[in-house]
Amino acid sequence: MLKVEAYELIRKRYYVDGWSIRKINRELKHCRRTIREALQKAEPQPYRLKNPRPKPVLGPYVETIKEMLAENETLPRKQRYTARKMFVLIQKDGYSGSEGSVRRLVRQMREENRQTQAFLPLEFDPGQDGQVDWGEAVVILAGVRVKVHLFVMRLNYSRARFAMAFPFQKQEAFFEGHVEAFAFFGGVVRRLSYDNLKAAVYRILEGRQREEQAAFIALRSHYLFEAHYCTPGQGHEKGGVENDVGYIRRNALVPLPEVASFEELNALLRRSCLEMTHHQQRGQTAPIAQLWEQEKPLLFPLPKTPYRACRTKMVKVNPYAQIVFETNRYSVPAEYVKQTLTLRAYPFRVELLCKEKVVATHRRCFQREQDLLDPLHYLALLVQRPGAFEHALPMRRWRKTWPAVYDAFLAELRQRWPDGRGVREFLAILKLHQTYPAARLQKAMQAALTLGAVHLDGVQLYLRQEETPASLPAPLDLSAYSHLETLGTQSLPLAQYDQLLGA
Repeated sequence: MLKVEAYELIRKRYYVDGWSIRKINRELKHCRRTIREALQKAEPQPYRLKNPRPKPVLGPYVETIKEMLAENETLPRKQRYTARKMFVLIQKDGYSGSEGSVRRLVRQMREENRQTQAFLPLEFDPGQDGQVDWGEAVVILAGVRVKVHLFVMRLNYSRARFAMAFPFQKQEAFFEGHVEAFAFFGGVVRRLSYDNLKAAVYRILEGRQREEQAAFIALRSHYLFEAHYCTPGQGHEKGGVENDVGYIRRNALVPLPEVASFEELNALLRRSCLEMTHHQQRGQTAPIAQLWEQEKPLLFPLPKTPYRACRTKMVKVNPYAQIVFETNRYSVPAEYVKQTLTLRAYPFRVELLCKEKVVATHRRCFQREQDLLDPLHYLALLVQRPGAFEHALPMRRWRKTWPAVYDAFLAELRQRWPDGRGVREFLAILKLHQTYPAARLQKAMQAALTLGAVHLDGVQLYLRQEETPASLPAPLDLSAYSHLETLGTQSLPLAQYDQLLGA
């Protein structure tokens, strides 16, 4: 194939110097067809394959692959033929070629069948529109590589982003993401666009109509925004936030962050989102932070109280003072055995209520068949049954982590009162955890042990002394009251005590 310089020389000889095609053929050694092409076009055209190259090995299976690609259109999106699966199937029918050849053919066929779409550039007014989406990412959480779910919300005008990680995409996580995002943005955008996700949409009806989840309607009513749902399968209708999911994943979570908890991970994401506001994106007239400040006054104000982002259900307390939620067992105070309580499941904690009073709070467990036991819930029961102290599961777990002073205190009490009273006294001291912080109680027990006051009264005395002001009030000035000057210095008539003893 000739280069553009050869085409230039042919055209100059013909049009400038007046050479004939025959002379150009004789002098420059180019065939007549090439000369005519150069005279028609100023540069060589790329080579185009007129007839497809033969596929001696893959050729007999091309139609089979076409049929499987056509069948994919009728199959569920996550259960379609992949290039790897096609290779395995035709290999069973006798194909002896490579998997790479099958992959190239499948890619070529998909490109030929893919319809080219055109998109319109969009512009949004400040405070009016936002978008919400879920994404996935991998992090190292407490030393283990795990997949987390990213809730992402963006403001379309300023392109400010908010991201929060959750262990799942359940409804309570979806609601918590909204609550935290609105607090982060400093207000509520007037309209949010969503996919038809189950946390918000119960059923897709005809056209734009949706049957929404009652809990999502309550969230929307609390913050007064409008919801817009994309056409099924048309994710480009909220392409901004879909791009943001990948942007946050690449810029905030690379390399893989090593964190101890979701709290630490979400603090990292929040800092990253704030740092991103210092950037100025292509097509914007100012940095994100500046446009965000312009947008804030046009957002709906936040309500006085945030929405309660939880799932609520009624639960029955079993004889072991536990309730069961998602196969895990959470403890409650023993006095609530056999009662029905209200459970509020937040993304990262579980609350149990008797009427309106919170009687127990636990970190939410994301495993299965686990016991989440608070030993303080069982102290009253152990006072009645001190013989079970050694074998009670909540106490055995607690003893593995409590300070050494607890063991020393318990050993001293048992030595002083070996008949069981020592254990009961120790349990009464542990109940002070319900009133005092663990650090203060530990300090009080250490002081009581040092002074030899190894009992409940000794610990309580130290705690009360800590609450007493260090400086005593100044003595009263009685100089103006001469009749009171001898008060407290007069002799006491001890004979009255002798009369008492004689009686």
